[in-house]
Amino acid sequence: MTYTDDFHARYFVALRTYLDKRDEDSLAFGHELGRRALAERISMLDIIENHFRLLEELSEDAAPGRPIALEFLLQTLAALDVATRGFLDGTRRYEQERARAEDLAHRDTFRNALVNSLQEGFFVADHDGAVIEMNSAFAEIIGYPPEGLPYRWPHPWLLDKKSAAQQQQRVRRDGFAEYETPIRHRDGHLVWVTVSINAVRGAVADRDVYVGTVRDITAERAFAARESAVLRLATSVSVAKSMAEVLSITLDECRTAVDVQRVVAVMWPPGDGEPTVQVAGEPSETSWRRMDPLLRQTLSEARQQLPLTARTIEWPDSAGKARGLVAVLSGAADVALWLELRAPRWVTAEDRLLVTVLIGHLSLAIQHVRQFESARETSLTLQRAMLPPVKPPPGFAVRYEPAVPPLEIGGDWYDVLALGDHRIGIVVGDCVGRGLPAAAIMGQLRSSARALLLTGAQPALLLEQLDAAASLIPDAYCTTVFLAILDTKSGILDYSNAGHMPAVLAEPGRGTTLLTDARSVPLAVRRTQPRPEASQELLPGSTLMLFTDGLVERKHESIDEGLGRVADVLSQSMTLPIDAVADAVLGRLAPAAGYDDDVAMVAYRHPHGPLRIETRATPEQLAGIRRQLAWWLRAADVPAERAGDIVLVISEACTNCIEHAYRGHRVGTMLVDVRAVDGAVHARVVDSGSWKTPAPEPSNGGRGLMLINAIGDAVEIDNSPGGTAIEVTFRLSG
Repeated sequence: MTYTDDFHARYFVALRTYLDKRDEDSLAFGHELGRRALAERISMLDIIENHFRLLEELSEDAAPGRPIALEFLLQTLAALDVATRGFLDGTRRYEQERARAEDLAHRDTFRNALVNSLQEGFFVADHDGAVIEMNSAFAEIIGYPPEGLPYRWPHPWLLDKKSAAQQQQRVRRDGFAEYETPIRHRDGHLVWVTVSINAVRGAVADRDVYVGTVRDITAERAFAARESAVLRLATSVSVAKSMAEVLSITLDECRTAVDVQRVVAVMWPPGDGEPTVQVAGEPSETSWRRMDPLLRQTLSEARQQLPLTARTIEWPDSAGKARGLVAVLSGAADVALWLELRAPRWVTAEDRLLVTVLIGHLSLAIQHVRQFESARETSLTLQRAMLPPVKPPPGFAVRYEPAVPPLEIGGDWYDVLALGDHRIGIVVGDCVGRGLPAAAIMGQLRSSARALLLTGAQPALLLEQLDAAASLIPDAYCTTVFLAILDTKSGILDYSNAGHMPAVLAEPGRGTTLLTDARSVPLAVRRTQPRPEASQELLPGSTLMLFTDGLVERKHESIDEGLGRVADVLSQSMTLPIDAVADAVLGRLAPAAGYDDDVAMVAYRHPHGPLRIETRATPEQLAGIRRQLAWWLRAADVPAERAGDIVLVISEACTNCIEHAYRGHRVGTMLVDVRAVDGAVHARVVDSGSWKTPAPEPSNGGRGLMLINAIGDAVEIDNSPGGTAIEVTFRLSG
């Protein structure tokens, strides 16, 4: 028996004795019991509860003695320093508080049940942001159990801690906040939630608590993302102009909606040819032969399934989970699409529905792209067929650079036409519009211009006649043309400009000039004055370039900047062959993504003046002669291989002069004269001595003349008492 049990037993006996005797001695024993309770640290509450429990155990006959029994209790508590006055009221308050505590316990149980029944997550955070209470819905959303409370700041499920800290400051400042944010579930997957927090102000400002709710909106966002992806993809692919653009758009939209990392499209040609592969995403393998064999087999087998249906594909190392989806996008089964997931996973019904809808839009887009590419190829073929032959007259270089796919080609053209008597007709034009209509207009205008050039009229009159032709061609209105006639012998260029880009002229030692004279309105535009005409003399070694606006026009840039870049490249390329000059201009002015408009170009290098070298006929001079001759040939735009032949022949002729002309006599001089005329190089080596007549069958000597005759197209040797002259002609074409 414990001290408490022994005390309660003695208290029961003493209380019965006092109820029976009701004298001072028995009442005084209560005081002794109180002192004992104080010594044995028996609580006052325990004494009171035991007292009333004893009264309940007494018989009904003792009920009238309750007030008397209370006197005994007060006597016992007196030793515990409890005031007797008003104790009855205190006892009643105790009973009330106890009843209230029991009521609060029932209410707390009800509150917990109510909070846990909420579908939304509910939490309470202290003034430091630590979560100190949560319901089961909140625990399910974040994946962290209530047993781990408190979850201190920053909470382990937060993804964007910086944004969360900003929202926490907002709640402290404004008393509330509502926002959407991603969180990381305890198992690792992403969850989107909407959070609503309110502050509960405490008596001390820095002791506020915060009550909030959290709702899982992951499914809602996924549905909205799928709907948005379908709308965006349908809108974007409807205007796509290339397969690469379609696949890029598809990857962008499916990356978020379905978690796709790569899109592969395979197109089979008619017959048994190897299919073409286009890829958006990584890995970007576009070779059918080097493609993963399993994927190649999957795409080949997909041609047997129903069009516009998506089928999930499992990889051997991911049994039960999809590695991607494959679909056929046309009834002819010649286009298959592979959507490769970022990681193997289960494909939901919503995913499959989304992909099916996307495939429908992609099928229409790919049909549109293939039709566009076919029309573009037809237009390009037609345009190239109507342009003049690639090999222009000597001294000229021509280029045609279509706009990069998926842009449509335009109506740009050029023409270089030999008119006889050293005269060359040059035309560069640009029709309004794109595609087949522009190509058709270009063809008619080019034919008209070529026919008019053959009449021998001057440029201004030719443009007026071309005006009349353009007025009869539908939609030829506002075509721009630069038309010129060049005399290659005199270097005089006569020209007239109908609203076109000015030509650029680069002259040795003089810089560059824009040919801006003789400008007037485009073709078929009403005018009140005759078309003007201007002339420009081309110095030897000058470079002339005519082009369409696609070369120099850029968004957010003035045309003057583009013209300045052309002039800079020409100035830096004066010593390059004319073909290299044309390539340099196209290459250096090309935008990073390629030209967004067609470029037609004609470049011309006016021949240099003749090369004349007069020097002593000694072996030491040969190296200098070869060096000067090579530079002159390069500047005169002589092809490198032919230039090598010319240097070899002239060097051999000079060697013969050195060895034979002055044998037995004082060393004299030799003269080397080289000039370019009418597509040929004429070279002449002259001395004032006499050569030894070569043997009919030379053994070692005399082979120099054999080499000269073998390489030169025409060779003449003139021996006279006053000296020897050897003339060699080298044709540059034909």
